[in-house]
Amino acid sequence: MSLTLQSPPFSALSSSLQGKSRFLPGAGSTASNLVVFNNVRKSFPLIRASSSSLDTGSNTELDAVSSFSEIVPDTVIFDDFERFPPTAATLSSSLLLGICSLPDTVFRNAVEMALADSTCYGLENADLRLSCFVNKALVNVGGDLAKLVPGRVSTEVDPRLAYDTHGIIRKVHDLLKLYNEINVPPERLLFKIPSTWQGIEASRLLESEGIQTHLTFVYSFAQAAAAAQAGASVIQIFVGRLRDWARNHSGDPEIEAAISRGEDPGLALVTKAYNYIHKYGHKSKLMAAAVRNKQDLFSLLGVDYIIAPLKVLQSLKDSVTAPDEKYSFVRRLSPQSAALYNFSKEELVKWDQLSLASAMGPATVDLLAGGLEGYVNQAKRVEELFGKIWPPPNV
Repeated sequence: MSLTLQSPPFSALSSSLQGKSRFLPGAGSTASNLVVFNNVRKSFPLIRASSSSLDTGSNTELDAVSSFSEIVPDTVIFDDFERFPPTAATLSSSLLLGICSLPDTVFRNAVEMALADSTCYGLENADLRLSCFVNKALVNVGGDLAKLVPGRVSTEVDPRLAYDTHGIIRKVHDLLKLYNEINVPPERLLFKIPSTWQGIEASRLLESEGIQTHLTFVYSFAQAAAAAQAGASVIQIFVGRLRDWARNHSGDPEIEAAISRGEDPGLALVTKAYNYIHKYGHKSKLMAAAVRNKQDLFSLLGVDYIIAPLKVLQSLKDSVTAPDEKYSFVRRLSPQSAALYNFSKEELVKWDQLSLASAMGPATVDLLAGGLEGYVNQAKRVEELFGKIWPPPNV
């Protein structure tokens, strides 16, 4: 599937942002745009689609690794759909910025209609009006994406609510109501929430209602285990960001323990989290993000999802393997190996706010704060932009 780019959006949007935006998704950067998911197993109906979007024949490395894990293209908003067509999507504030900055977009009408919404238009409080516009824009774009992809659409929850459990829940309920108004059913939706304790608790409560959640900014085993105990549908770990932190900092016990064992800290965290989820029967699926090269990907084979940069996918696609070489790829993570993994007594606690806070080392604190700051800045930029252009032309 490819998208046909339509006529330019309203000029006020284009002129308010300089240059053409090519934000990367949340997999590898704080600016989250379009994330594309391949098919998943029936036991987890989050993103159910044909694997043909990544089928490249039986003699490529991409075909070989795809037999172990669902390979997720880390793509920009509109580019590369021919090579790696989307099967599901994540949308966020930065996606809205990307739409507004592009000279051609199929989502022009979705944003224009949000800015012309009579319910939002009638709100006297400027902050509430802007929040209403953003909610409507996210949902309108999400509704359009749901028509274009066979899988699910994951909608980012306002990151400024990261430390407000009830605020997160209210926001998700508001977004669900708007999705219902445009006939997007709950089973097509997922909500992306930061893995603060308050976000994890919100995930637990939402999952108990049957609302699927996607916990992001996971940088420690304590976060991953707490998210699994909460029943989060997807838990996303950023492999490369932990490696980057370790290169420039010290003093994090979890990272230093991995390095002392001769392991990469990001890969080690994915392995440990995977083994915990599978050994103890949690329903969560694990997503490895910020994968930087093919060796990272080979080291993660067997994890539920791997978000890979397009350059890595293209290299896999272009690398031909002989039939006997295809089967030399080794599954590194499996339920069988997870059953043999030994956890310490301290790691098998029922996580609560106090124990999670005490277990989060400096890497998690720094990276979580940095990730949230980036997301908050994007949310503010959208509101500032909408405030400048509202009401839109011809309304």
